[in-house]
Amino acid sequence: MAGQGSSQGSNQESKARPGQRRIAQWTRDYARLPGIPDEYIGPDGAPRAAWTRFFDAFAALSPADIERRFASADRHLREAGVTYRAPGETADRLWPLSHLPLIIDEADWQQLTAGIAQRAQLFEMVLRDLYGEGRLVTDGAVPAAAIAGSNEYLRAVCGVKPPGGRHLQLYAADVGRGPDGRWWVLNDRTQAPSGAGYALENRLVLSRAFSNLYKSMNVERVAPFFEAFRDSLRASADRDEPRIGLLTPGAFSETYFEHATLARYLGFLLVEGDDLAVSGDRIYIRTVAGLKRLDVLLRRVDSNFLDPLELDASSHLGVPGLIDVLRKNGVVVANMPGSGVLEARALLGFLPSLCRRLLGENPIMPHIATWWCGQKAAREEVLSRLEDFAIEGAYGRAVPGFSSHGPVLAGELPPAERDRLRQAITDRGIDYVGQELVRLSTTPVWEQGRITPRPFVLRVFAAATPQGWTILPGGFCRIAEQADARAVSMGDGARSADVWVVSDKAVSASTLLPGADSVRIRRIAGVVPSRAADNLFWLGRYLERAEATLRLIRALGAPMRDPAKGSSTALPSVERIQRLLVTWGATSQATRTNPARVIAEALQSEEKFGSAFSLVRSVQRTATSLRERLSPDAWQIITEMVDRLALQVDDDDSIVSAAELTLQELASLAGLAQENMNRAAGWRFLDMGRRAERAINTARFARQFAYDEAGEEDLDVLLTLVDCQITYRSRYLVGPALAPVRDLAVLDPYNPRSVAFQVATLNDHIAALPSLKEHGLIERPQRLAVALQATLTTAEAAALDVKTLFALEQDLLNLADAIGLHYFPHGPNASRPEKLTGLA
Repeated sequence: MAGQGSSQGSNQESKARPGQRRIAQWTRDYARLPGIPDEYIGPDGAPRAAWTRFFDAFAALSPADIERRFASADRHLREAGVTYRAPGETADRLWPLSHLPLIIDEADWQQLTAGIAQRAQLFEMVLRDLYGEGRLVTDGAVPAAAIAGSNEYLRAVCGVKPPGGRHLQLYAADVGRGPDGRWWVLNDRTQAPSGAGYALENRLVLSRAFSNLYKSMNVERVAPFFEAFRDSLRASADRDEPRIGLLTPGAFSETYFEHATLARYLGFLLVEGDDLAVSGDRIYIRTVAGLKRLDVLLRRVDSNFLDPLELDASSHLGVPGLIDVLRKNGVVVANMPGSGVLEARALLGFLPSLCRRLLGENPIMPHIATWWCGQKAAREEVLSRLEDFAIEGAYGRAVPGFSSHGPVLAGELPPAERDRLRQAITDRGIDYVGQELVRLSTTPVWEQGRITPRPFVLRVFAAATPQGWTILPGGFCRIAEQADARAVSMGDGARSADVWVVSDKAVSASTLLPGADSVRIRRIAGVVPSRAADNLFWLGRYLERAEATLRLIRALGAPMRDPAKGSSTALPSVERIQRLLVTWGATSQATRTNPARVIAEALQSEEKFGSAFSLVRSVQRTATSLRERLSPDAWQIITEMVDRLALQVDDDDSIVSAAELTLQELASLAGLAQENMNRAAGWRFLDMGRRAERAINTARFARQFAYDEAGEEDLDVLLTLVDCQITYRSRYLVGPALAPVRDLAVLDPYNPRSVAFQVATLNDHIAALPSLKEHGLIERPQRLAVALQATLTTAEAAALDVKTLFALEQDLLNLADAIGLHYFPHGPNASRPEKLTGLA
């Protein structure tokens, strides 16, 4: 027994040695920057205990397993379409996630959270005074110029008591370790703090990639924070089951993905300014069922853009009349407009005295030493040793008069530029602050099989609740690529990292799902904003349009793949397919002499608006505006289609194969919509878009290939395009004949690809949607659909000549337009005044 035990111990030691050797090697290679606080190596030069636990488990993985897990994380980000935009850019970037988390032990975290909670409470009290009694300015605790100089100080909300009782529902601070190893505040975020949604996505990705490691480290869960935040917003409303919206600038926002993630995770409606309307003392959402009351608005739009009537008149992002609704206590806005005034660096020097005045205690967490040059003594101090300071704008990130979007390091400027900066501060010091030069603390990142230190900034979030301030355990970490970075933003080549707050004890699993006995069961269709319904309708149309183009490409390419039909490229049907692709904008007239070039251009051209690639890109753009409503599986399919068609192929067989594979993916997407989407109004508009576009395309196909003198080859192409070859052969024991083919493609109510089937389905959808008028008469979309269905029901195949088919196609186009005008109103018709009585 002793021998067996000794052998077992020897084996365990042998197994541990590779991991231990890797840890020792990593530690030796870790080139810690001298004099800079580091998260891995403590002040005593030894690795911190939490990191030691992590690397002990991490080193037990083989190099191949580590790379496989990293690849899994990257693949999830790509397939889920996790993106962002750098400031000033118009194209999305893939989210750059660091493969190692930032690890903070429980004791260290408690010090951090105490300081964040104190700072959040201080800011709430300062805002209450600035927009209320104004005693801080009257008593000289804060200079009036330090407040009035900020364009975030909004006179329009002075004296307005915030509905819900708070100016700040969400606060965030950017922090790093100072020279003494303590946490220091670098920036405050009181306007509309971003990053919490990305922090959530980081956690989902990394906890899946390293699930066992994540569990063994006892990482604090983030769900309780989001639950508390959601419950706090719900409790701030004046009715039991409020409707909460997340106001986004739209799909072109730099952080739109985060807005959609939070809306989906928290169960909020994602709305834009055009989705909202003011009536009386309330805010309403424009929906396909009329106006619906909105109780709480979590805004991600800057204050000045919220109301073009009282703030920035050029804004198209806000809601006209919103400020007046706030005065009437008609809606809770989180955070209150004007809260961004506390982000001004001009106020930093006054915060310690304000903390003692308002809270009766000293600040727990210091911030960077700051001198506001609007005061004579501070200005002279900065000018006397200008080379020792980082100069920042007092009220924004940019430094007035300089092109840099971040701090200006006076000591690194050319003499002429330094003199210009000195003169600018002398002339108008109110616009500038001088800050102590600091270098960010560092954290380990994984690069080429080794760990190396990189500077980071940690954004910590605090949510106001009835029980006090709740802190998100972890936060949003940004890591610089350069070793000597002094500031980090996602536009400066940075990456993000998950943040693990670890405990020595097991943590309880948490979820946003409530207990089974705490929720009243409801079966409701839900609210669909008109904009979302519009996007769903066009998503359906783009999907069907892409499918029709791909079917044409496949029909054109099939003869070229069959050597026995090599001469068939000269047939009239081939010419008709090419002419139709030209008409649809999928290819150019110049390529029609070469069918191979036609299918290549129609499949992958980026310039042709009607090519399959352009249409799939339109699908992706439209789906981006619906991120909160689409499942991850649906988004993955869309991403795969775009990636496939973006990959250029040369030979005919590969081009046709790409078209066929994309058709299969479109079928998968249609299956997800049919089997996985709830049968509410959103699904109806998606399906209506597909049905309307399919009916139009099928009528056009019939007009092109079932014309009066059509031969067997043309009719066979039509049966292929509408996917009815098998059905036709099972019904008729003869080759394609004109009347039976027309009947099957246009009039057959049992054929799911016929025009009649689409019109009947559209009738069912329109009848199920709520009426928007109060006169009780049949509305225009239903009137057109009923008339079309009656025409198709009573028509005979023999009478379907080209002229009749063209008229049918025009009627279908008119029906699609009528649906859009009726359910997705724009301009002066958007308010739908006939529905202003009996509002929900």
